[in-house]
Amino acid sequence: MQPARFKDYGPNGLQVQGRDQIRKLVSGVTASKALIEAAIDAKADGIFVHHGLFWRGQDGRVVGWMRERLKLLLAHDINLWAYHLPLDAHPTLGNNAQLGKVLGFEITDWFGENKLACLGHSGPLVFENAQKLADHVALTLGRRVTCIDPVGRELSRLAWCTGGAQGYFEEAIAAGADAFLTGEISEPQMHYAHEMGVAFLACGHHASERYGAQAVASHVAQSFGLAHQFIDIDNPA
Repeated sequence: MQPARFKDYGPNGLQVQGRDQIRKLVSGVTASKALIEAAIDAKADGIFVHHGLFWRGQDGRVVGWMRERLKLLLAHDINLWAYHLPLDAHPTLGNNAQLGKVLGFEITDWFGENKLACLGHSGPLVFENAQKLADHVALTLGRRVTCIDPVGRELSRLAWCTGGAQGYFEEAIAAGADAFLTGEISEPQMHYAHEMGVAFLACGHHASERYGAQAVASHVAQSFGLAHQFIDIDNPA
């Protein structure tokens, strides 16, 4: 994961220490109470997630939801590992690489700070316009996709970055993308799309980031002879 490469929003690596011996890993997107409870039911010794418990600038008191999540982890002696930007950027097992694999895209280059975003093409798939691409993404991810398609032309050069990466849209445009796909859309992106003639697709923060954590945890489990289970706590966001 090489966390030292990244100036991240929170600590990467072991966030909560549990028992020393690991036999089973559970992976998921976010260290929510629901995921922790599911991991307890699955008799997991460790949880591997993309969104951990601790973030820069948050209230440091152990109250409310933080108390409830920590209480469960500590009471059941479960380890929690979280990798944020390093998991996005991993060139084969990360969120962006795995999303491209799931959607059938071929990566040709990376761009953005710390090379977080992918540039590529649709491989053997041909999309007549951005709506056709949106239909493919929606079918594959099982989510409704917000699609801003100002031109309606055939797409040959795609860019994507999972999660809340709408801020990379301008860099995707500068990189020559015909369409940019991410998890979320904010108010400015609709205007940029129309003014620059580049399509913008938002397919859901959670939906776009379901693949990295399970890929890494599965790889680690296979390497060390551990059991592994991915648990998806559904989130429409």
